[in-house]
Amino acid sequence: MEYITEKNRIAVIEDGEEVGEVTFPERDGVYVINHTYVDDRLRGQGIASELVRRAVEEIERRGGRVKATCSYAQLWLARNRGCELTSPLHCPIK
Repeated sequence: MEYITEKNRIAVIEDGEEVGEVTFPERDGVYVINHTYVDDRLRGQGIASELVRRAVEEIERRGGRVKATCSYAQLWLARNRGCELTSPLHCPIK
């Protein structure tokens, strides 16, 4: 699998086909993880987790903060970054 980072999106490609993505538009230094998708046949393989991890690392690299409106990203941030589960979730990336 290949991961491609674009401006505010990371896609995962398998055999030349896009099979997943995470999107994180930015406004005033806050990146909103608003969509995480993985093809049904690949679910349960940790791909969504990897997409969110890469998005958070990219946001961190840019010096931004994250706000998650996607329920999967909210759970990931709570489990992996110790953020409180609120809707929408705000979690400063240091």
